[in-house]
Amino acid sequence: MPAQPPERAPMRPILYLDCFSGLAGDMIVAALLDLGVPWALLETTAKALPLEGYALRTERTERNSIYATRFIVDVDEAAQPHRHYSDIRHMLEHAALPSDVRDLALSIFAHIARAEARVHGTSIDHVHFHEVGAVDSIIDIVCAAAALRHLDAQVVCAPIPLGTGFVATQHGQLPVPAPATLLILEGIPVVGTDIRAELTTPTGAAIARATAARFGTLPALTPTAIGFGAGARSLDAQPNVLRAILGTPADAVHTGPLALLEANIDDMSGEIAAFAAAQLRDAGALDVWFTPIQMKKDRPGVQLSVLCRQADAEALCEILLAETTTIGVRQQAVARTEMRRTHISVTTPHGDVRVKVATHHSGRQNVAPEFADCEAVARRHGVPLKKIMALATAAAWRALDTPPAAQSAHHHHDHDHGHDHDHGHDHDHGHDHDPR
Repeated sequence: MPAQPPERAPMRPILYLDCFSGLAGDMIVAALLDLGVPWALLETTAKALPLEGYALRTERTERNSIYATRFIVDVDEAAQPHRHYSDIRHMLEHAALPSDVRDLALSIFAHIARAEARVHGTSIDHVHFHEVGAVDSIIDIVCAAAALRHLDAQVVCAPIPLGTGFVATQHGQLPVPAPATLLILEGIPVVGTDIRAELTTPTGAAIARATAARFGTLPALTPTAIGFGAGARSLDAQPNVLRAILGTPADAVHTGPLALLEANIDDMSGEIAAFAAAQLRDAGALDVWFTPIQMKKDRPGVQLSVLCRQADAEALCEILLAETTTIGVRQQAVARTEMRRTHISVTTPHGDVRVKVATHHSGRQNVAPEFADCEAVARRHGVPLKKIMALATAAAWRALDTPPAAQSAHHHHDHDHGHDHDHGHDHDHGHDHDPR
């Protein structure tokens, strides 16, 4: 077995979930909204689901002098059925969602279903969700999946705190942490507390389980955005909020020696090529691309190119040889000049859009609106995509030319999303053991 490559500093942003008061589905969505995820993205995501009898809104609230955002799903409870896991899986599989959002939402629900099946001694297809099958919980999970895919960050989560005591459920009084929550968290660092409340729900645990690359303390990073998501309940001992920290890895600009791997291939299907590229990216390739070429005997082929850290070259060569039909891989040392990348959220007349900002040490900058945001805003308002991209680009340049103090005030205002209401939607969410 080849030696494992040394741990790499990820090039993607890091999203740190500082869950000192636990995790719940609505708190995660709220924290990501406060961080800068566009409200329009969540509205579009929710509308892709075949659900009725609800309305979405946010509010600004205060928890122990920390002002935070809440994500609220007002539901007409009388119009909502209970659903089995199979019902929810069928719904998501046929919903008009991006494939990566659908896959992540299915993964989150699968973690909950497997835990519930163990608790109740049944198969996952026969698990009968109670409030976790209600509209608000489904929207929490799918919107969390959309927000996380939108950020495209490596998720790192703090050790997850657990409360104590008992919680009323459809099955009577159950201990805190709820049995399903603890099963979902098998193998994950947790912290006991003497707070008599359900700090972490099955849904919060499942989102962390499905998305976190690792659990531990805050990694070295340069913070670029910070969001606070509040639960409805106020705790006496501490603020009932989730802090989400988005940042650039501290060493993202210093990549060290790089290698370029290349292979010429004329006997491989497109399906195999796409799978190989995905495997290479998952294993740490910085970039993977195909170039059409003409090979011997006038055969059309492709040149598969992989840019990677020198330390990863051997492992990625093995993937190339295993997953493609090539019988040889060329390798050369290369260098590149890289701009530091951060994100900002800007407001256009039609909605909020995230913009990637690349900055060179000389001070030169480039901006690029996130395509998924622009597409969602364009579809929602029936405005040409090119106009949304142009408006977002102009807004980004204006923001970069604005003094830092004014920028901070602007972003704090953006986080409100224009909603200011009150609602009793609690951290517990009323699942068997409070799954959200």
